[in-house]
Amino acid sequence: MSDHQPAPESCSLFEPGRNCWRVNTAKKFELVVDGAAYFRALREALIAAEWQVLLIGWDFDLEIEMLPGESDADGDAPDGLPNKVADFIKLLVNRSPELNIYILRWSGSAVIAPGRLVPAVRLSMSGPDRIKLALDGRHPVGACHHQKIVIVDDRLAFCGGIDVTDARWDTPDHTPEDPRRVLRDGSPADPWHDATTAVTGPVARDLADLARMRWKRATGEALNAPDLPDHDIWPASLDISCRNIPVAISRTVPPDEDHPLVNEIEEMILVEIASAKSSIYIESQYFASDAVTEALSRRLREPTGPDIVVINPVNAENIIEDSAMNVTRTRMVKALQRVDHDNRFCILTPVNAASQSIYVHAKVCVIDDRVLRVGSSNIDRRSMGFDTECDLSIEARDDDVSQIIADLRNRLLAEHLGCSQKTLADRIAKTGSILAAIHELNASEGRRLQPLDLNTDTGVGAVLADTRLLDPRFKRGTPKRRVMTSRHIAVGVAIVAIVGTVYRYLIG
Repeated sequence: MSDHQPAPESCSLFEPGRNCWRVNTAKKFELVVDGAAYFRALREALIAAEWQVLLIGWDFDLEIEMLPGESDADGDAPDGLPNKVADFIKLLVNRSPELNIYILRWSGSAVIAPGRLVPAVRLSMSGPDRIKLALDGRHPVGACHHQKIVIVDDRLAFCGGIDVTDARWDTPDHTPEDPRRVLRDGSPADPWHDATTAVTGPVARDLADLARMRWKRATGEALNAPDLPDHDIWPASLDISCRNIPVAISRTVPPDEDHPLVNEIEEMILVEIASAKSSIYIESQYFASDAVTEALSRRLREPTGPDIVVINPVNAENIIEDSAMNVTRTRMVKALQRVDHDNRFCILTPVNAASQSIYVHAKVCVIDDRVLRVGSSNIDRRSMGFDTECDLSIEARDDDVSQIIADLRNRLLAEHLGCSQKTLADRIAKTGSILAAIHELNASEGRRLQPLDLNTDTGVGAVLADTRLLDPRFKRGTPKRRVMTSRHIAVGVAIVAIVGTVYRYLIG
């Protein structure tokens, strides 16, 4: 089969060593949509922990409440345990003498949000010694460790796009002025749409291996796998969409002295796009990947290609990022519009009932009713070949799973349209087109999907888009190489500081 050609219907899209690291079985699988459901499920899972918890993420804020608005006068949640993350995990460790909790956070997040590092450092230094914090600086300068993985005793894993940090909590309603949707300082937080997955079984153990490998790479410490009876734990608040389904784990890992670039995620999405027959549905924080744009462009040139729906936020989180990423988005969108002769492409952004923009942080791709991919990777160059990422994919190998994938896609899209899943499914069945269903069901006011206004391709944004300064990547096929990492810079700064101190002492 040649590169990025659609696979025959009977063939799996998953190719370990090319577009995924491993494929293994999830005894249970669920798509977890939005932060309210995730934080509740995460809390339930952590309460069940016996031996080892690995929290691997871009950022952590241990001062947030996991269940906003549900604390009593003592700061406890309805389960009787502290609602704040730091107090909660401290209590879990104190009451479970064999439980160890490892928190691995991207080193750069300490620069972006230093205030959120203080509670973690305080907990690590003054809390139980079985809570260990590490900053991951093992990545090229300018890159970030972007994986968002939680492992509980190798029995349950969460993997997706939701960070355990401030501003991530919201419900699928994205209710205007929801009093629970506030920042840690009590100020209102913007509506926020996100997604992750929950899995048990052999694939959870594979994710645990990945998390322990990442911990060792960052710290040099090898962690043993828990020696516990093999049984599932499952949060009571979560449904189960699939049982005993193969799941592919795909990664992006920048090159280092002991391995070349790993761009399994890019390979996976390109194969997915090539395989689409009727629809490509994408949710992403950004839309700035040359490779993905070219792949979508090829499909739009076909006379009977698939509908393509991209859901994006209006703006990035800060003005520099917005200028850099969204001028690039403007160029990508215009390139697709030029070849879209049948009006099969649209890029839209969701708003809530008060027409307030909902920030899209989810990283999801659904191809027809055949493939669902959820993870930490965005549609940008960094996620395809610079940052460290992890995605999970499932594919339909029978009609039952095909219906499940369609239902999960409709769940996401119905949330944005403010309609029921059944209404959406019926309209898709009637029209035979996701795009036609969106056009018919989309309201003119209130909860809806709006066309995305494109940034002006001038000024600083144009320069940043030309240089891709904030969205770099290593070329496909980059071999093993020694790269300057954030750790090297930190060591260099420390050496300079020590030498400077000694010098001042000697001449003082």
